[in-house]
Amino acid sequence: MDIRELVKPKVNPNIPQISAGDTVRVSLKAKEGDKERLQHFQGVVIKVRKGVNGGSFTVRRVSYGVGVERTFPFQSPFMENVEVLRHGQVRRAKLYYLRRLSVKQARLKERRERAIEQAMPQEEPQEGPTQEEPTSE
Repeated sequence: MDIRELVKPKVNPNIPQISAGDTVRVSLKAKEGDKERLQHFQGVVIKVRKGVNGGSFTVRRVSYGVGVERTFPFQSPFMENVEVLRHGQVRRAKLYYLRRLSVKQARLKERRERAIEQAMPQEEPQEGPTQEEPTSE
């Protein structure tokens, strides 16, 4: 008997397809006393882990000169929304090397979607006569 048969992970529809190198903004429900508000955490995804329990992803940012990493499970009921701001161009699945770089050195280039750019033909303006509706006077 496999644990995958017993536990079926629930997919959160508010999480888009993310990968290492993406800059994301995660909105979480934060409950303080009897009030509830949204708390945002923005940074670079350095790790995406998939597994039987649904997996998780780790986001890193530098706040006041101190590196902060936070791991979010994909099945978290407190996750309101995940918004992908940029797709970074990386050649690794785990970006642990960003931990030892300065903030300026840790910037990632933006990934270019060449296939999408070539597949979408640019519309050219037509130079034919335009038909105007006759005006009744």
